[in-house]
Amino acid sequence: MLALRPGCECCDKDLPPDSLDAFICSFECTFCRDCAQGGLAGVCPNCGGELLQRPRRPAEKLIKYPASTERIHKPRN
Repeated sequence: MLALRPGCECCDKDLPPDSLDAFICSFECTFCRDCAQGGLAGVCPNCGGELLQRPRRPAEKLIKYPASTERIHKPRN
């Protein structure tokens, strides 16, 4: 099950579980749309994998399967 991490690893922008602006790689590294499509050019800086829009979990499922609260922030210069 996807962790649905709460923020962008680059800029720390909030990415709630229902966000259309969240992008992930196959390892669930998480980035906002601006970082993923901008400076990262659709490639995860951690693993080199493709960044795709993160699927959204239905609201009723978030009660039983909540999103992660673990924030990972690795600013890129």
